[in-house]
Amino acid sequence: MNRVIFLAFLLVIANLLIGCDSKPAASSAPPPPPVTVARPLQKQITEWDEYTGRFAAVASVEVRARVSGFIDSVHFKDGQVVKQGDLLFVIDPRPYKLAVEQSTADVERAKAKLDLATLDVERAGPLVRSQTLTEREFDTRRSTQRDTAAQVASAEATLNQAKLNLEWTEVRAPIAGRISDTRVDAGNLISGGQVGATLLTVIVTIDPIRFVFDGSEADYLRYMRLSAAGARPSSRDAQNPVSVRLADEPDYKHQGRMDFVDNVVNPKTGTIRGRAVFENKDGLLTPGFFGRLRLFGGEHEALLVPDGAIASDQSRKIVFTVADDGTVGTKLVELGPMVEGLRVIRSGLASNDRIVIDGLQRARPGQKVTPEDGKIVPLAP
Repeated sequence: MNRVIFLAFLLVIANLLIGCDSKPAASSAPPPPPVTVARPLQKQITEWDEYTGRFAAVASVEVRARVSGFIDSVHFKDGQVVKQGDLLFVIDPRPYKLAVEQSTADVERAKAKLDLATLDVERAGPLVRSQTLTEREFDTRRSTQRDTAAQVASAEATLNQAKLNLEWTEVRAPIAGRISDTRVDAGNLISGGQVGATLLTVIVTIDPIRFVFDGSEADYLRYMRLSAAGARPSSRDAQNPVSVRLADEPDYKHQGRMDFVDNVVNPKTGTIRGRAVFENKDGLLTPGFFGRLRLFGGEHEALLVPDGAIASDQSRKIVFTVADDGTVGTKLVELGPMVEGLRVIRSGLASNDRIVIDGLQRARPGQKVTPEDGKIVPLAP
């Protein structure tokens, strides 16, 4: 029995010694993850800043009658293009023709009185010299002549007003452009005059047409600095070029020029209003159209990076940089517009920085990576 226990003990010791001799395989750490890095593309560019806005007519006129009356007839088709002076509405002219006839008769009556008063004065001259007529009576006749002359002038003014009212019974287009629909049909009574006149229709000009947009205070300051440095003229002093694309257009195919910058920055929005003008021979550009505008922002040396190399840290924009020892860092950058498919970096980046352009998901600040050289290539303009 003791012999069996002793053999079992030796077997346990042997197993323990065998276990001590078998060493586990040493674990090796994985290599740093690979990322593609490149230096920012440094290039002389023509910068175009982008803004959103809408088209607006150069002139818009609400057509209202200057005299009251019943609409006799309408002489245009809703939505058509009209020329300045085209007949649009006719107001019943009969009451105004009668007013002209009555005023004409009043003028003739006043002129007859003036002729008689003039003859009285002419006859009184010799009588005064012969002392047949007193000076007082002569002065009375001359006063009567002047009074009747004033009556003639008043009657003629009334006649001219009556003729003008008769002329205003024909409502004509004050400007050339595209007319809206008829707001009042024939047979309706309308009010005319300077206050409370009935709206008949609206006309807007077509060619040229304006584009109105709001730019940020920061952009406005940058333009002013560029103007002061002589790098870019102010749009107040020069018609800087612009281009616009419509909602269904991929390219900026409509070319125009700046013609106005407002004199104040809106304190509520921190923006300033700008305006450009475009030719519109075919009438495609319509007031109210939404569009995206590009404004000439000057020529300068810039650093360009792919949009995919830019990450967001809450409201801030950052890029990942790689040091010589492979350690990942971050830099806060200020973005500019897109140029040739690449993003302009206004500040925060140096030309010799190596930035991660591919593999951002594998880059962690403070950790090491395996950098692989890449190249930033612009797209064809």
